[in-house]
Amino acid sequence: MPTIFSHPAVALGTKPWFREAVTTPVLIAGIFGSMLPDADVAGLGSGVPYRSMYGHRGFTHSILFAALASIVLLALTRAPKKPAAFGYIFASTMSHGVLDAFTNGGRGIGFLAPFSNHRFFAPWRPIQVSPIGTTQRLMPVLLSELKWVWLPMVIVFAAGWVNNRRAHGH
Repeated sequence: MPTIFSHPAVALGTKPWFREAVTTPVLIAGIFGSMLPDADVAGLGSGVPYRSMYGHRGFTHSILFAALASIVLLALTRAPKKPAAFGYIFASTMSHGVLDAFTNGGRGIGFLAPFSNHRFFAPWRPIQVSPIGTTQRLMPVLLSELKWVWLPMVIVFAAGWVNNRRAHGH
């Protein structure tokens, strides 16, 4: 997985593309949603096997979980533009599993859980996996995330910002 520091990059980077729908509560929900799937690591210490549908990178990394979590998080925001706010929170939450699929470690992502226990990987996996429960190899992981997560999201953010300025005649 990317570190907990990099999962919010998508929520932050895509914010300008959702314009007024991303109020401060919606932004916070998106950031929280982007990190929420890793709550499954608690199961590792409780004896839930990694390969289980409820193990690490299983159900909490699925499309269904992202949708359900986004409904709950959206309800907590009282967002006025519900469809766009839901889309933002869902994209932020779903981005967690997508980023994990691009890492060079682990056993894949359970995007289709609970309907299938098949684990998926991206065809190209340039992001260094962050070791669970240790700071060993942290610098190479952070440098990899800067290159493959943060830099692209800075570009996405800047493009959205420029697009919004042009759309509003600035």
